[in-house]
Amino acid sequence: MQLLAVGLNHTTAPVSLREQLALAPDQLGKAVQAARGWFARHGAGSAGAHGGNEAAILSTCNRTEMYAASDIAHPLDASAQFLAHYHALNFAELRPHLYMLPHDSAVRHAFRVASGLDSMVLGEPQILGQMKDAVRTAEEAGGLGTYLHQLFQRSFAVAKEVRTTTEIGAHSVSMAAAAVRLSQRIFDRIADQHVLFIGAGEMIELCAAHFAAHKPKSVTIANRTMERGAALATRYEGQAMRLADLPERLHGFDIVISCTASTLPLIGLGMVERAVKARRHRPVFMVDLAVPRDIEPEVARLDDVFLYTVDDLAQVVQTGLESRQAAVAQAEAIIENRVQSFMHWVGDRAMVPVIRDLQDASEALRLAELERARRLLARGDDPEAVLEALSRGLAAKFLHGPQQALHQAQGDERARLAALLPQLFRGRR
Repeated sequence: MQLLAVGLNHTTAPVSLREQLALAPDQLGKAVQAARGWFARHGAGSAGAHGGNEAAILSTCNRTEMYAASDIAHPLDASAQFLAHYHALNFAELRPHLYMLPHDSAVRHAFRVASGLDSMVLGEPQILGQMKDAVRTAEEAGGLGTYLHQLFQRSFAVAKEVRTTTEIGAHSVSMAAAAVRLSQRIFDRIADQHVLFIGAGEMIELCAAHFAAHKPKSVTIANRTMERGAALATRYEGQAMRLADLPERLHGFDIVISCTASTLPLIGLGMVERAVKARRHRPVFMVDLAVPRDIEPEVARLDDVFLYTVDDLAQVVQTGLESRQAAVAQAEAIIENRVQSFMHWVGDRAMVPVIRDLQDASEALRLAELERARRLLARGDDPEAVLEALSRGLAAKFLHGPQQALHQAQGDERARLAALLPQLFRGRR
């Protein structure tokens, strides 16, 4: 099943073209049904009238776009052709104005649209309501299945997260953006650095989202409560550590961002001096966003340490324009992480039929051997011998398929199987 988004908006097409594709709310249901029928006619046609195809259409003054999940060979082309056909437009003239987004690009687009990042007026809230209405109409028309239902539910959740986060205030958002910007004055590439976040509150979450968007070499969360730190670390493919381990591990981090509710400094001058020595005087960038401060101010005197406080960052984010840019960057960071999460779900979903087939096959083998064992026991055979035969029979049947595949394979395929099979059959002891 392939996810996709195809359409045009105010950045790709003039209003004269957008109005030709626009659909009134009471026309959307019919268009959704027509799209599913179009997919069925252009697919293999083996799964019923509409197959497993899903479709939803969003149409506003600024955009008309179709989201779909299809199992046909070329769903992007089919979707673009459908829009031209349904609106009786010349495809060659329409095509240059269309965006055709597959897989994670389609998911990212849906999240950005719902969050107001793809709107003519940045961040406007009306689009979310319009998208919810379009999804409701698509569902009533039978256009939603497992994939689009999940896509839109997550789109709404992402939009809520983005709006909640960025509405905390430009100050909070811009602090996180400024931390990234300042770190880039010290390190050209955040992707080459190890980042430590101390705390797991709202501000640290904002900073983590910003830095994670630059894909640092590692992300670590240090927090008093390991469970909360681990939960935040998981969101950004990082690891958690105890605050008590800071003295021994501080030297391993290039960027340190701290914001806790501690009434006393967590990082003292002596601790940082030892860390700098262990780092052989490689620079370390530190940001203390806590009030009271988490890092002793004397640390700023060290030659190889670049320490910034919340007041230092406030000077970097004075203008309203910069505040808006910070909000956008924060939203994009959130969206990127949620896209990755959704695509992971899609990958797991694709494996469901394979896992189900394996379970069914193994269950059939198990029942056959169990029935044989019961017959032997009913005949009066020795239970120990029956159990031995049962275990040997199960092992032989489970290994028959892999062994046969290995014997029949040749060349590179045999090498791949030889490397893979031991991993698949490595039992837990």
